[in-house]
Amino acid sequence: MNRSETREKGYFGEFGGSFVPQSLQEVLDLLEESFLKYKDDDDFNLAYKACLKDFVGRENPLSYAKHLSEDFGGPKIYLKREDLNHTGAHKINNVIGQILLAERMGAHRIIAETGAGQHGVATATACAMFGMDCSIYMGEVDMKRQSLNVFRMELLGAKVIPVTSGQGRLKDAVDAALGDLVENYESTFYLLGSAVGPHPFPSMVKHFQAVSSEESKRQILDKEGQLPAAVFAVTGGGSNAIGAFAHYIDEPSVRLIGVEPEEAATMTEGTPAVIHGFKCLLLQDSEGNPLPTHSIAAGLDYPGIGPEHSQLKTSGRAEYYTVSKKEVLEAFQLLSRKEGIIPALESAHAVALAKNLAHEFTSDQAVIINISGRGDKDVEQVFDMLR
Repeated sequence: MNRSETREKGYFGEFGGSFVPQSLQEVLDLLEESFLKYKDDDDFNLAYKACLKDFVGRENPLSYAKHLSEDFGGPKIYLKREDLNHTGAHKINNVIGQILLAERMGAHRIIAETGAGQHGVATATACAMFGMDCSIYMGEVDMKRQSLNVFRMELLGAKVIPVTSGQGRLKDAVDAALGDLVENYESTFYLLGSAVGPHPFPSMVKHFQAVSSEESKRQILDKEGQLPAAVFAVTGGGSNAIGAFAHYIDEPSVRLIGVEPEEAATMTEGTPAVIHGFKCLLLQDSEGNPLPTHSIAAGLDYPGIGPEHSQLKTSGRAEYYTVSKKEVLEAFQLLSRKEGIIPALESAHAVALAKNLAHEFTSDQAVIINISGRGDKDVEQVFDMLR
């Protein structure tokens, strides 16, 4: 496979691609070759499904939220319960798929980046299960905000490496992880956690996260006899949302609705640019430098977005909105009190937007909110903010 062939792959409209040094491109070509070989391999998929069932605890429920439905008015609200996965978030779906791939590629050292810590915890968990060396890059600011997840990663045997450059947040952790891969590509597998990065990472992450919408589509047809009117999911880098949307993209009757924080409004205010080896909508200044971002949810502190989300936005197939910090904190408490489910702050964004848009749906319609993770990691932070 030559360089020009590679550069033509991995595009979603104008977005995606692979803009990396030749030495790294060769590693990515090998990764793509292995991914294409195994993604439709019967033995690989049996192993993947067995891990999801016996280790992760899938399939997880699609729960009818009776009290939330009454509070919102409008449609029936269903919650896709990714928070019930082992490690408490959607991240483990992709981690299991990639670590099975790494094992077949003969890798023994795994690196990853993390923002809120959920991908780091999932990666450390899988590395413990598979007996692999694990290093996690995490921004120094995020390490302070998510100290409990840092302890979890260390407890699981991972080395957590603080990143002090830049803002000390998710973007900077990705920078550091990519730098490690460039230096150590011969012995290292980069287990990227979001639907970003150079090809084949966005397609690979989507493939493994699509299990969420594969299940929810079957479950909603079982419960309601019809497709949902909409699927709501929060977007940071985009892995949770692309997984929640995947099996509905070709269903034009289903609205795909993404939500992001006002303070990191990539889809609303971003313009096309290259970051971390791929082209996407990016928050950037007049000179093309990524703008600083901030969110109360550490997993959303990223100035870019996955290339497929960029294409879904510009083509009009998906809608993206923002919500305020106040609305998120209210939604965090509302779901806890109405349904006995404490969501991750990231997931609370989707709940907040669903409440804002509930009036656009009727009582004979159903919508799905993807609850991407549980809120254990955020309870102390929310306690301090509310106090």
